Amino acid sequence: MKGKNTAQSIEPNIADLANGWLKSYKLPYKLEQESVNAEIDKALSDYFTKNGGAGANRPDAKILLQDKNLDFFPILIEYKGYKDKLVKLDNDGQIENRTAKNEPNFKNINSFAVNGAVHYANALLHHTSYTDIIAIGMTGYKDETGKIHHSIGVYYVSKSNLGAGQKVGEYTDFSFLAPANFDSFIDKVKTLQLTSEELDRLKEQREKEIDQSLVKLNNDIYQNEKGLGENDRVYLVAASIIATLGIPGKVAPLEKSDLKSSTEKGYRDGDLMIKKIESFLSHKELPDEKRQLIVRTLSNTLLTENINKVEDGESQLKRVFAKIVNDLGIYYKIGLTTDFTGKLFNEMYGWLGFSQDKLNDVVLTPSYVASLLVKLARVNKESFVWDFATGSAGLLVAAMNEMLNDAKNTIQSPNELVQKEIKIKAEQLLGLELLSSVYMLAILNMILMGDGSSNILNTDSIKDFDGKYGFGKPDTKFPADAFILNPPYSASGNGMNFVEKALNMMNKGYAAIIIQNSSGSGKAVDYNKRILAKHTLLASIKMPVDIFIGKSSVQTNIYVFKVNEKHHKDDVVKFIDFTNDGYTRANRRRASNNLKDTDRAKERYQEVVDLVRFGKSKLYIFSDKEYYEGHIDPNNGADWNQSAPIDTKPLIQDFKKTVGDYLAWEIGTILKRQGEELGKQ
Repeated sequence: MKGKNTAQSIEPNIADLANGWLKSYKLPYKLEQESVNAEIDKALSDYFTKNGGAGANRPDAKILLQDKNLDFFPILIEYKGYKDKLVKLDNDGQIENRTAKNEPNFKNINSFAVNGAVHYANALLHHTSYTDIIAIGMTGYKDETGKIHHSIGVYYVSKSNLGAGQKVGEYTDFSFLAPANFDSFIDKVKTLQLTSEELDRLKEQREKEIDQSLVKLNNDIYQNEKGLGENDRVYLVAASIIATLGIPGKVAPLEKSDLKSSTEKGYRDGDLMIKKIESFLSHKELPDEKRQLIVRTLSNTLLTENINKVEDGESQLKRVFAKIVNDLGIYYKIGLTTDFTGKLFNEMYGWLGFSQDKLNDVVLTPSYVASLLVKLARVNKESFVWDFATGSAGLLVAAMNEMLNDAKNTIQSPNELVQKEIKIKAEQLLGLELLSSVYMLAILNMILMGDGSSNILNTDSIKDFDGKYGFGKPDTKFPADAFILNPPYSASGNGMNFVEKALNMMNKGYAAIIIQNSSGSGKAVDYNKRILAKHTLLASIKMPVDIFIGKSSVQTNIYVFKVNEKHHKDDVVKFIDFTNDGYTRANRRRASNNLKDTDRAKERYQEVVDLVRFGKSKLYIFSDKEYYEGHIDPNNGADWNQSAPIDTKPLIQDFKKTVGDYLAWEIGTILKRQGEELGKQ
């Protein structure tokens, strides 16, 4: 009997069997070297190969099929010829195409049929307009009688599962692809849903990947691309992403091959990119003023002579554009969420070089803290949310996600849901940002999220903002009922000036702000007293000191307010010590994950929301040393950071223990002394 190591691959037999099925169903399948269409061919040749190098990816068979709704589905098939080489999953049951270090797992991609097919499917997600792909793996072996036994794995790889792939079902042949069965197969595919836990796990995985891609990209541009300042780098990333987003049926995404590195005026790579961006923005129906501002800002970088200068047949712009698309394309093609954009902009902030600047307090809120603020401000699908120091718009993105999720969960009519989503993005969010380079990031962030950028204003919120919509409805007051904020701490009262102005412009609702905690203990007394004369402080939450690790190490608190109801001295304030939030943070530049959930972090964040909303009946993980209901003096303004009082009154048990300890010591001493005396005799 042959040992396992000497077993021969029967891949040709497997391919013969499977391709025979495809032929019998009269399907237009293509083999390795054959072309399906230019877009798919190009994607497979542009994506990194199964060995990690350049060169083409070649699935064993590929088909492009249409369902009854005339939607196209690429089918990518990979064959193997060994008994146990169908699929390799990780501990969570996901296709294991990445290593523990979050690098491509070429061993698995090469050796297992399904893993190879899913790799090819990701090439299409990254480099084509197809968002739903079927990846099929098939392998088999011959038993001692020479009979072939085969197994098949069918996976759905799409934007909705972030390219990870989901198993569709069990199949013994390919007849689900036959014309008579394909529509019901696609109906089944469309019912596949990831649980929120699975989706969270995939998002965390993608977060780690985007971290590494950004560090790599940043280092590459810094070391190899001379003459680009920090702002240029940020604008190049913004421009490249906007140019490659495309709008189905209206604006084709800019491809690397579209940039010809021409020196002809009007046709240089920068000129072509600006034209594509103008086309994209005009179809997005952005207000003229905003569109011109974006184009003007990006042109300052894209149209410079140096970046368009051609050396060795290629401009610097084309080279950098290719790096950005190759490293980041997959993440925004599969639909970025807060987690991804937060990473993207945190890394970009590192590029902006604020450290030399007096404005060294531009610190982005981590996405999980942004989500906490949104929940504390009680945001839902009907909310009108504003932020007076919007930064990269991370807080507004978190609010938008919360609003869209609420809409999805509560609106049954698909038509009504679409209308509501448009309204949320166009009318229910407003952000103000003074720094123009940061403002550009905020606009890009909201464009990436499906365009809630309509009301991001490049305005001084303290001096110049009058509470009205900036574009579209400039004479209409924005009816804010939720306020979220992470202010620049160098501002007056550590940033409480923003809070006073915003709350006084609101008629109702709630506010949640994260701010240096000295603002609640003496640095902003006058602001605080004026705020309490009109609004109620509901909660004061002490945050971990390392929450902004690597950016800032100030102690922060979250303050939660009820708007337009003055604070009375008998109002209960909930004081929460949240310094143990369940996360362990590191600040290692090359670490694969600087944030680890080491003690029920997600549950702790939810409990804080519940405690602020409902009170001590929701106390579960936290102790009564960490949760305390107390009072503040509305005329004080420096008593917002309280902690649970320590009971110093001795109990009878304490007394008994002390006496017991003393007697034990006394007896021990006497016995020791007696022992020493006996020893001397």
